[in-house]
Amino acid sequence: MCRHLAYLGPEVPLGDVLVEPAHGLYRQSWAPRRQRHGTVNADGFGVGWYADGGADPVPARYRRAGPIWADLSFADLARVVRSGALLAAVRDATLSGADAEAAAAPYAADRWLFSHNGAVRGWPGSLAPLARQLPAEALLSLEARNDSALVWALVLHRLRSGDEPSDALAATVYEVAAAAPGSRLNLLLTDGETITATAWGDTLWYLTGPGRRVVVASEPYDDDPRWREVPDLTVLTATRSDVSPTPLKEPPA
Repeated sequence: MCRHLAYLGPEVPLGDVLVEPAHGLYRQSWAPRRQRHGTVNADGFGVGWYADGGADPVPARYRRAGPIWADLSFADLARVVRSGALLAAVRDATLSGADAEAAAAPYAADRWLFSHNGAVRGWPGSLAPLARQLPAEALLSLEARNDSALVWALVLHRLRSGDEPSDALAATVYEVAAAAPGSRLNLLLTDGETITATAWGDTLWYLTGPGRRVVVASEPYDDDPRWREVPDLTVLTATRSDVSPTPLKEPPA
């Protein structure tokens, strides 16, 4: 269910990260190599990026409801828009819905971009108790009526309450997994300076390279031997100079 990627490094055209690699996110929309659930990610896509060398902390976004390969405008945008920090995703919807591009990651608020690769078991009823814990304003501000949007609302509530990104993701994974056992909860978050991600039920990899460059992705976009797989039940924090994985424990049944 979905593929996503986040990049920090020197400014490059978006296409250098998303389109040009032999097995980039663009190709993963129809031919992922390591996706465990689903085969085609054609239910929307999106990319968010930070402009002006990070001087503007509020990211821009481009999202559409259809497959990435059918959007000719994206090809032009990816060729000329440059950024040193981005988050992108291609979507295989858990359930069909009417929210169009609003349901496509990345979700955004304040300086944050967020994506969820996975599915919440028993949605929507399984998360009703957690939804009731959110402020009414958070529920009324949901971008879409799907599981990922509510998971994002739970994460954002913790971030705005002062949690560190790794704590916000880990705590949200724990509470969602407890409410909906069997859920797949690979979460991806960035503020343009740090990438935080969880591996919980699906694949996650990272690549570091010269020039203070790091990529965190659902799967490798090429065959570079420097790609490293993240173990399941892990929260990962990455900057341009460091990658730090921390094991998570599966909550008791």
